[in-house]
Amino acid sequence: MKLTVSFFCGLLFGIGLIISQMVNPQKVINFLDIAGNWDPSLMFVMGGDLWVFGLGFFLVIKKIAKPIFASQFFIPERKLIDKNLLVGSVFFCAGWGLTGICPGPAMANILTFEPKIFAFIGMMLIGMFVARLTLKNTKPSVVKNENLPATMKAVKSD
Repeated sequence: MKLTVSFFCGLLFGIGLIISQMVNPQKVINFLDIAGNWDPSLMFVMGGDLWVFGLGFFLVIKKIAKPIFASQFFIPERKLIDKNLLVGSVFFCAGWGLTGICPGPAMANILTFEPKIFAFIGMMLIGMFVARLTLKNTKPSVVKNENLPATMKAVKSD
């Protein structure tokens, strides 16, 4: 049953990526180009994502003790911003901003058989492998919360 639910969630996600044009690298680059040929239409996609997540989180997850197909909810417990998060964010955003592609849309774009998509996915996998090797023997370094600007401080949750 879990596999069936995962399949349909993935299918729904893929359909949404195609319909919203999130698989179109030029559309994403134009959205990120606020000083040039800015296309604000992807704000509606992101706003819709937040709306669906908010409803699901506050009306479902906060109200029930455990998920239907698992023994517990897996909500991240680490709330501090560390060096790995900051460095990883810079690399992720640089890749996304330069190519207009992130991992989910890249996987959906496999069916286009475009060589640049296969090159992106291949290099993404190599990057993940190198990062994993690099981080294998390092402890996460925690950035002290009190040394951060107010907008970057970890928020305490319930």
